[in-house]
Amino acid sequence: MNKKAIVYLVGAGPGDPGLFTLKGKKILEKAEVIIYDRLVSDGILSLGNPEAEYIYVGKTAGQHALSQDEINDLLVEKAATGKKVVRLKGGDPFLFGRGGEEAMYIWEHGYDYEVVPGISSAIAVPAYAGIPVTHRDATSSLAIITGHEKPGKEISSIKWKELAQGIGTLVFLMGVENLEFICQQLMENGRAPDTPVALVRWGTLPSQEVLTGTLDNINRKVRESSFKPPAVIIVGDVVRLRPQLNWMENKPLFGKKIVVTRARTQASRLVEDINDLGGEAIEFPSIVIQKEENLTSLYNAFEHLDSYNWIIFTSVNAVDIFFAELRKRELDIRSLYGSNICAIGPATRKILEDRGLKVEFIPEEYRAEGILQELENRVKRGEWVLLPRARGAREVLPDTLRQWGVHVNEVILYEAVPAGKVSKARTNDILEGRVDYLTFTSSSTVSNFVKMVGKDNVLRVNKKVKVACIGPVTAETAQSQGFNVDIMAREYTIDGLLQALIDDSNTGEF
Repeated sequence: MNKKAIVYLVGAGPGDPGLFTLKGKKILEKAEVIIYDRLVSDGILSLGNPEAEYIYVGKTAGQHALSQDEINDLLVEKAATGKKVVRLKGGDPFLFGRGGEEAMYIWEHGYDYEVVPGISSAIAVPAYAGIPVTHRDATSSLAIITGHEKPGKEISSIKWKELAQGIGTLVFLMGVENLEFICQQLMENGRAPDTPVALVRWGTLPSQEVLTGTLDNINRKVRESSFKPPAVIIVGDVVRLRPQLNWMENKPLFGKKIVVTRARTQASRLVEDINDLGGEAIEFPSIVIQKEENLTSLYNAFEHLDSYNWIIFTSVNAVDIFFAELRKRELDIRSLYGSNICAIGPATRKILEDRGLKVEFIPEEYRAEGILQELENRVKRGEWVLLPRARGAREVLPDTLRQWGVHVNEVILYEAVPAGKVSKARTNDILEGRVDYLTFTSSSTVSNFVKMVGKDNVLRVNKKVKVACIGPVTAETAQSQGFNVDIMAREYTIDGLLQALIDDSNTGEF
């Protein structure tokens, strides 16, 4: 069946990827052409089909990548190819987004379109700044106004008197450059000079900034603080509620930029938790998990699983590869009957238990020494231990077990190798101190990070960025590479690392 060409006009929302709609995400994942604006965040763009053609058509004051007429022509040109085209716009496409013009142009040229609304910054940004646009004790009326109308326009499309005297809350979009004119018009038309005003820059994002004042002083405050656009302007008594309702900026990691060096396949939980706590997680994967090409030793171990008294898993990666290969050999967890299972920590235990296995124990200290302390009175001379793990792992565990007279079959499943692609922009942010924390969750993330940025740059990092490590082994590796370790988790887990970051952030020593 031949499908008629269609263009999707999709609202990306105010910036926070979590506020992007489910329908928008579904369409973006299948898009073949994505035409996007300046205010669409990287987090939302990353949700798109990686094979799609991405075309930037962003606009800044006085500088347009493409004019609106050229954007209209581009939409029709791409629709004519029969590909699935997405026009991705910040906020909502029909609220000052020229979406209506684009839809009309597409329709006039014989193509179908579909609109996917987005959460408007006019509503979401004030909410993230602790400002409800309506409130029963303050106002029940709201107006959303463009901030682009220039001073000196012969016939204004804005009814300033009605706005100034008849509407409780006024939200101006894209109006910072005209702020003085906006305030002047409101006061000249009857709004009290002491009416509260708030400007919110990068609203809904961890970099959110808020400046408050009144109609008669906010312009001076903007100049004195060098407050830059883009920002949403909120005028009205509802701004007075911000001290009580300012929820986002009270999050424990608000405003902190935290570099995550874990492999991208492992980083999602840490990234999500940092963002949930108000921080900005900056993904800079220093490692890639590379499975061993030759797994003959693992397959041989599978043939004799009933002979092992213990199987010790020291990472989630080892569990994933072990059981994936077990399935490939048409075996299942029944093959492990009779073996005691040990996990190095709670994350590894959880993924084992999710597969239906009982974990005999995890050590109190989540490292090799902790496992040995637990095993000392459990394992017997002459027993067999299967140890599936990473190439380059510390030898203290197998060496000590062998000294106890235990047979150890160490099977290498994977290696943490340096990530191949380095983001120059993110590297510069780290080296120039435009981030607050650099986190390491394993020794391999440390050593490979150094390979990526260069040993000579470790000193630059020490001077400008705090280094946080998940535990003592990682910290020792970081110190051996020349890093000053500022923070080490008391519990050697992701939760422990997050708590250590929160504790340090609360000291205010930046």
